[in-house]
Amino acid sequence: MKMKILFAASEAYPFAMSGGLADVAGALPKALRNRSVDCRVILPLYETVSEELRRDMNFITSITVPVAWRRQYCGIYEARRGGVVYYLLDNQYYFKRHGLYGHYDDAERFAFFSRAVLEILPHIDFKPDIIHCNDWQTALLPVYYKLFYAGVPGYGNLKTVFTIHNIQYQGKYGRELLSDVLGIPPGQGYLVEYDDCVNMMKGAVECADKVTTVSPTYSYEILDPWFSHGLDGILNQRRWKLSGIVNGIDTEVYDPSRDPLIYAPFSSTDLSGKAVNKQKLQERMGLPQRPEVPVIAMVTRLVSHKGVDLVKYVFEQLVSADLQVALLGSGDHEYEAFFQEMARRYPDKVAIQVGFIPELAHKIYAGSDIFLMPSKSEPCGLSQMVALRYGSIPIVRETGGLCDTIQDSGDGEGNGFTFKSYNANDMANAVWRAFAGYGDKDGWGILVRRAMRCDNSWNRSANAYMELYHQVLGQ
Repeated sequence: MKMKILFAASEAYPFAMSGGLADVAGALPKALRNRSVDCRVILPLYETVSEELRRDMNFITSITVPVAWRRQYCGIYEARRGGVVYYLLDNQYYFKRHGLYGHYDDAERFAFFSRAVLEILPHIDFKPDIIHCNDWQTALLPVYYKLFYAGVPGYGNLKTVFTIHNIQYQGKYGRELLSDVLGIPPGQGYLVEYDDCVNMMKGAVECADKVTTVSPTYSYEILDPWFSHGLDGILNQRRWKLSGIVNGIDTEVYDPSRDPLIYAPFSSTDLSGKAVNKQKLQERMGLPQRPEVPVIAMVTRLVSHKGVDLVKYVFEQLVSADLQVALLGSGDHEYEAFFQEMARRYPDKVAIQVGFIPELAHKIYAGSDIFLMPSKSEPCGLSQMVALRYGSIPIVRETGGLCDTIQDSGDGEGNGFTFKSYNANDMANAVWRAFAGYGDKDGWGILVRRAMRCDNSWNRSANAYMELYHQVLGQ
């Protein structure tokens, strides 16, 4: 019999997107279906879902869902995309709003969604073996299952898996929400109470059968107070259920041999197009077209945890060398203003484009030689894997998924350059090693080809999730 997985998420490509979770919810179920797993996705029906996508939806039925002491309407829609079945749950009071998150009643909105996922199961032609929950927005689902459904006929033997994509966002609220908004019965509040408040992620860690993170290293890091944002206590108590699986990237979207967004196709067996992309990128960014100098790229949010402080600290030291820097990103005004000033001061060496421009991001991956990603913390990170795919050699700090996907090439076998401590001089040293490596054209060509052949596809990640699911089901 086929294994049946219901993937519950607050966003999923192509219906609703704000970050990496949408990519995971769009790609992992597709990869699992290629392994004969019946994996379906469930998410809220937000106002932002396009009319084009709505036209392909079928209305199944409507029910009412308990939200503490009241019941709320829930419309159930079904859609099919790329061979995957999606369920979208409608409640205009909760979801007909601008933006996915950041509303005053997010706790109630996602309590409703978590409860609704369980309530609709008798009304769809699908009985999952496992519900795979993601981040705090679905963290109450394992709690509600334990409290209200575990003993109900038709719900028995259902397992729950909970994935932490970023531990910084835990769903923390005042304890006054317990009964009136979340509907947690008296005497059961301990399941979600932590540090004198309601913490939804804590509830999932407490109640889910397995807890995963988006890289093995991150699963160890979050046991440490430096990374855990206060959740290390419960994670250490429940560490027996914790493991990490690295996300993948969509190797069809990120394929330099057929990417329509880049200037010229290339591959690990024919790198000639890489030089064309570099020349055109330099032209696009207003930099002198000099094929002999390395172009160091950053495609990033300009915020402190991305390691921008380190770059800022040694930046003028770096641009004293014969290199160019191409940066795409937006974030804190302090960092935007700094790099704009550097671009004014060193117009032949530094170019910045403020904003999020996907087509330019592809061109930067394809046209750069080196990709700098010195994050303070990085649960998984996708940019370093995309950079490998396009032959832009990553320089990363050894944290989270960066540590799991990039190995230092000092041994002649790695795929990038790494540094350990969160220190600007250590980062600069890694840059100088890469700069020296670039000077050896034959050796650099070998490194680029090795990087491009790395397998960071969802196929590898899907195999790891299959093992986890079998483990959860005792198979």
